[in-house]
Amino acid sequence: MVTRRGEARGGAGGTAPKNARRRAREMAVQGLYQWLLAGEDAGVIEAHVAESTPGFAKADVDYFKALLHGTLESAVELDEAIVPYLDRKSTQLSPVEHAVLLVSAFELLRMPEVPYRVVINEAVELTKTFGGTDGYKYVNGVLDRVALQLRPHEAGGRA
Repeated sequence: MVTRRGEARGGAGGTAPKNARRRAREMAVQGLYQWLLAGEDAGVIEAHVAESTPGFAKADVDYFKALLHGTLESAVELDEAIVPYLDRKSTQLSPVEHAVLLVSAFELLRMPEVPYRVVINEAVELTKTFGGTDGYKYVNGVLDRVALQLRPHEAGGRA
């Protein structure tokens, strides 16, 4: 299971309290991480995350399920969307970065009601929480280009 870095953040310069969608994204990334490492079934992963995650009820559970199941069902298509913007094979990415990229690509592709800037910002925050020291920079750069591909009308008009 993915562990969190910097969990004691708060106060001046810290982060705001997590909302239900942020929690849902965190749990979806944890589930994708489990899938990438163990290849377990979506139902097994969902049950494990629900049972082992403190504060599960505080998350947007429906959003978590949509992210987890949707990402797993579309994993091949999502990988195809991100691979052109990687500097290595997706199988060589850290599992955390790969999981964040897959969940974020799913949001960009299938959840147009979520602004692309929100998707990218959430991905950066998730990578800062769960990933390596500078992994968030890599994720940000990849998703910036993926957003141009998947949401050209929204992302293409930025300054």
